[in-house]
Amino acid sequence: MQRRQSHKTPKQPLHVRRKSQTDLSAWRKGGRIDSEKPLQSHQSSNDQKYDSQEASLEQALSYLETVQDHVVLKNSVLQKHLDAVESTALKQGLPPEGFEILLNVVLSGKFADTVNTRLLKSLIPASVIPECSVVKAVSWLCVSKCSGNIQLLFLRWLITIFDFIDCKEQLHALYGVFFFFLQDEKMCPYICHLLYLLTRRENVKPFRIRRLLNLQAKMGMQPHLQALLSLYKLFCPELVTITLPGKMKIYFKNSDGPWKAAITAVRQRNQGTSPLSQTVFLGICQPQSRKRKWNARLVIPASSTNTNNLEEDKDKNHVNLYNSNESFPVEQLRTFPQLLQHIHCLEFPSRMGSVLANPLLLHYMNCVKDESIYLRLYYWMGQMLQEECSWCVIDNPSKEEFKSFLKTIYKAECFLQEGFSACEEFLYKTLPLWDGSCCQSEVLSLVSWIPLSSVSDIKSYLYDPLAQLFFTSSIYFKCSVLESLKELLQNWLNCNVIQEDLEFSSLNTTLSGLVNVVAELVHFVGRISTAALRLENNSTFLLYFILDFYGIVCDMYLKYNLPLLIMPPAGVFYPALLTMDSVNLNRLCHIMYRYRTNLVAAKENELSKKKILQFKFSSQTYQEYNQYITAMVGCLWTSSVFEKDIHPQGLRMDDKLLSKTAVKELKTSFNIVNHPAMMGYSIQFLQQGKRWDWYLEYLYSQGLKGLKVFIESSIRRVSQASHSKAASVEV
Repeated sequence: MQRRQSHKTPKQPLHVRRKSQTDLSAWRKGGRIDSEKPLQSHQSSNDQKYDSQEASLEQALSYLETVQDHVVLKNSVLQKHLDAVESTALKQGLPPEGFEILLNVVLSGKFADTVNTRLLKSLIPASVIPECSVVKAVSWLCVSKCSGNIQLLFLRWLITIFDFIDCKEQLHALYGVFFFFLQDEKMCPYICHLLYLLTRRENVKPFRIRRLLNLQAKMGMQPHLQALLSLYKLFCPELVTITLPGKMKIYFKNSDGPWKAAITAVRQRNQGTSPLSQTVFLGICQPQSRKRKWNARLVIPASSTNTNNLEEDKDKNHVNLYNSNESFPVEQLRTFPQLLQHIHCLEFPSRMGSVLANPLLLHYMNCVKDESIYLRLYYWMGQMLQEECSWCVIDNPSKEEFKSFLKTIYKAECFLQEGFSACEEFLYKTLPLWDGSCCQSEVLSLVSWIPLSSVSDIKSYLYDPLAQLFFTSSIYFKCSVLESLKELLQNWLNCNVIQEDLEFSSLNTTLSGLVNVVAELVHFVGRISTAALRLENNSTFLLYFILDFYGIVCDMYLKYNLPLLIMPPAGVFYPALLTMDSVNLNRLCHIMYRYRTNLVAAKENELSKKKILQFKFSSQTYQEYNQYITAMVGCLWTSSVFEKDIHPQGLRMDDKLLSKTAVKELKTSFNIVNHPAMMGYSIQFLQQGKRWDWYLEYLYSQGLKGLKVFIESSIRRVSQASHSKAASVEV
């Protein structure tokens, strides 16, 4: 792109720049490239329309650039050219060449604020914005030719389009100039936001920290000052020694103003642009979607570092680890070996959202525990989620794009194997307003990665809103919630698994807190599962998801070394025991077998007084397990469930009451032959004409492994016979 040498060149026509790929002609043609060739007449009409539009924009820019005297607002020529600029900007966006002209016009103060405001609001980019035009605009800002309102509007625009600037090295060189503007109280919030985007480690200096502290003492604890101080402290904790408040939800007010919706509309209209123009726009080689603001920020921006020597150094086999000035542009990061080679000099992009969609940068986040990265990502993500939430923003037409954004966040969380605190705050704040249908799978996926929090927070901000939706929604939503809570438990256990070789003396409140939070989650699922089975008439489909959750709970002690075991409530156990589905009955048998294995191990460890991480299990846990086992054995094997089931919510009944049922052979109604879930196997077995002694082997051959391990571990006669058979086979 050829840069203009001087903004004072009189009546310089724009056609001198047509050699560039980003001139007005190329921009015009790129705007109408389509994968399908239109009809000749339609193409001709489009050519005429775009030719007319380009000519109008050229004339408008030429007029605005060359006019010298103050012009009356009601001047018809001025109004015509303003309309041309606004119309083109809102339909297609402005080409790169137009920004230098318009910024010079606006900030030079030659027009009234009304005209300057209209022009600033029309600065919608079609592709990229040249850095040189922004630098010249900042120079105009320094001479204060325009009013204060225009200066503030310009800063808001600069923050909004920051990621569209093609390069930022010269802007970084102006860091001290921007810092000087902090003394202006009205400009201070926007300057802090801009500095927050520009700050690197080398920008943190003692005199700047002192200046920020003085401003804070003068203005009070302003969030924008805290944001900059927090970033400074993360870069240089030895310089910022003061204690700053905890995480705030919002540090900077929304600066998007009149540009956000316009940029979105232009991006959507320009989806049919050529791959070349799209590549120029994105600053990378692979075209990606720019439909929404977050999608724009999910793409790695053009580098803000000097890349002149990259080609010269690419063949070098060694890396100078002590050269702090060397930096590697992230948009050129393509392979994992590149990441390993340049990990010491990799600088994260100003557009933090691009990290979410880049596995290599996510690898870098895992390897280099730089809190500044998480802090910047936290504020950006929190702001995006709050501003674009489909069920919180009235008449939001972008549900599909927001859904895509949530999917990207979830994939990043799965990659990092940890949840984002910004997502946690978003969920806690918006779940009470959620209808349960908008972005359902995406929201519940994010729920599964909520970080560990206090029991009170989890209950009031997560469990209560979910319970309200759970009880008033369909069975499919109930199953989705149970699946999400199962994944949440799994993630908590995986991320906080405790090593066996730790000494008991090393216990702290972290383990106690983990046990309490996990216990509360298990109890919550037990409560809603009991109620859900009643509401859904003991649905087999629902029961499957409930037992899937308890398949993790039953193994927490041995598999995850967590000193906690909680039995399922009676409202879950008995529907599973009396189910008409063999899959769920088999699952229940396997779960009870794993409970037995874990409780036996816990008892042995307690008796041997091993120094391991454990809490003494309550005698109530053992008692409840024994009651359940008695019921299962009495039901499936001894046909005595109506006599020996002593659980308060069990199946024990008086003989007089049983006689009133008038059911023949009532006591054997639920044994392993006559149980509704086993009836199909019994009939098939009888049709084969085999001996009843072979019935158990037949059931085992049908894949009922849970039933097998339960019977062999709980029925002594079967267990002894099984061991004897195994011994004879070995001999």
